[in-house]
Amino acid sequence: MHGAGTTQAGANAQGGAEAERARLRTARRVVVKVGSSSLTTPDGHIDRERIAVLTDVLARRRSAGTELVLVSSGAVAAGMSPLGLPSRPKDLATQQAAASVGQGLLVAQYTAAFAGHGLTAAQVLLTVEDMMRRVQYRNAQRTLRRLLDMGAVPIVNENDTVATHEIRFGDNDRLAALVAHLLRADALLLLSDVDALYDGDPSRPGTRRIPWVPAVRELTGVDVGGAGRRGVGTGGMATKLESARIATEAGVPTVLAAAADAGPALAGEPVGTLFTASAERRPSARQLWLAHATAGRGSVVLDPGAVRAVAAEHASLLPAGVVKVEGDFSAGDPVDLCDEDGRTIARGLVNYDAAEIPELMGRSTRWLARELGPEYEREIVHRDDLVVLDGAHP
Repeated sequence: MHGAGTTQAGANAQGGAEAERARLRTARRVVVKVGSSSLTTPDGHIDRERIAVLTDVLARRRSAGTELVLVSSGAVAAGMSPLGLPSRPKDLATQQAAASVGQGLLVAQYTAAFAGHGLTAAQVLLTVEDMMRRVQYRNAQRTLRRLLDMGAVPIVNENDTVATHEIRFGDNDRLAALVAHLLRADALLLLSDVDALYDGDPSRPGTRRIPWVPAVRELTGVDVGGAGRRGVGTGGMATKLESARIATEAGVPTVLAAAADAGPALAGEPVGTLFTASAERRPSARQLWLAHATAGRGSVVLDPGAVRAVAAEHASLLPAGVVKVEGDFSAGDPVDLCDEDGRTIARGLVNYDAAEIPELMGRSTRWLARELGPEYEREIVHRDDLVVLDGAHP
């Protein structure tokens, strides 16, 4: 009986994976991310042949009616050789210099390759600030949608020339997931020099490919390594899993595959690893933005009662529940909400400057309104501007 149940569960899993992959064949809008190592030669040159092959695949899908957004790494890698850099630079200033040289070379290659198929490529450079600030977020959304309406293929990359260590996506995998959510894409395809997720080091005998992941948050026992095999890019399997989690929890099925398998992956063939979209209610753009596209500019420490109210009851944070303020931030900035052990339980947009909060702590909003004026009868963070982070519990 146990064996029969196991067999049935396996059959159900297989059926679920096949149905999910079938969605890729008919997806109306797809975001494709390709890493540096899939576009460049080991010494840092742009590999024209690889770009041509990828462009051919995407152009065929675009001509079939699918809207495509390409999130492409490679600017820093492409700028290494012209600047005489033997390997990827470690310091930010040199990375930015390489990106400023390489971005133009990279986009020029895409422009020529897509033009050969009668398609127009459009460069879109984004920073974390463009996702953190609502005005920029909406502007980026409108621009990308208009480009798609006009039949162009947006080529998205992080604006490495102005990003800083403190304010950056860190890897285009996460950027791709956020773009997929921003555009409400039907699928996300992550192309890499790794052909799938494995249950260990793929070079070791006995390691098995994981063809299907129903829920990223429940994934256990998987040994994820560091950066890509060739050391050209910045991301590793951990960032790809984070990207898959962001996308799938936003309702976007995700496939991780080798760049050479882009065509079969888009056709719904059983290559790479499929991450199933969550059946739960999609988070709002604001919630996803707060959780994954912002970094706390400071922190507010909560007493146990406030932790319970915020994490379990999804209530607003009131001044009475605050015991400490750390950092220097202004009203409207994202801040981390922490318990007294220093664990971050939520993130939200604060209604006060950091300097204002100490005299409000422990006070009721009614008392504050009476003593300081009606403008103080408001929350530290309103529940509509707050997201509880994974793992938080009272």
